[in-house]
Amino acid sequence: MFDYIRDPAEIYEKSFALVRAEADLSALIEAEATVAVRLIHACGQPTIAQDLVFGAGAVTAGRKALANGATVLVDAEMVAFGIIRDRLSAKNDIVCTLNDDGVRAAAKDKKTTRSAAAVDLWADRLNGAVIAIGNAPTALFRLLEVLETGTPRPALICGFAVGFVGAAESKDALIRCATDWDIPFITLKGRLGGSAMASACINALAGEL
Repeated sequence: MFDYIRDPAEIYEKSFALVRAEADLSALIEAEATVAVRLIHACGQPTIAQDLVFGAGAVTAGRKALANGATVLVDAEMVAFGIIRDRLSAKNDIVCTLNDDGVRAAAKDKKTTRSAAAVDLWADRLNGAVIAIGNAPTALFRLLEVLETGTPRPALICGFAVGFVGAAESKDALIRCATDWDIPFITLKGRLGGSAMASACINALAGEL
């Protein structure tokens, strides 16, 4: 009944060709552009290219960490499920503590979100980890608070918090703090973000398009 492309390989190839044709990637080096293409594909908006921010050496740091087996810490199960495990050649652990025992009670006690309370369980896994936050601004804010205390540094922070309350501000804070602390990061300024973009970032770092 409908005339549409059915071949998966053709869809894949044409999709990324269209992204590169429609997005202005001129401000990015090729390694960053490769990641940007997958992020644009995940949300369908070529215009986000102008709001993507890559810390110095972020793509190289992320790829190296993943190749060496770094743990991937995520703020939401949706991020974890969006990561293509076959791309992780080192069979990296993907950890989401949002539903761990005691998180709900800790959040209530501290008068914060479960997402923020879950970050407190990352302390012994932060060193050299790759972090992907694709949901809660409070998780990103809390991560920065924890790092400010002098805890071991992650290899890369992928900050794609989404929403109307705190999302833009949390990512602005990430840009400032990570730059000051010399921690590689990738983020998207403004309210846009989401779990699909956070997992797409990891997928792009884990393997070539």
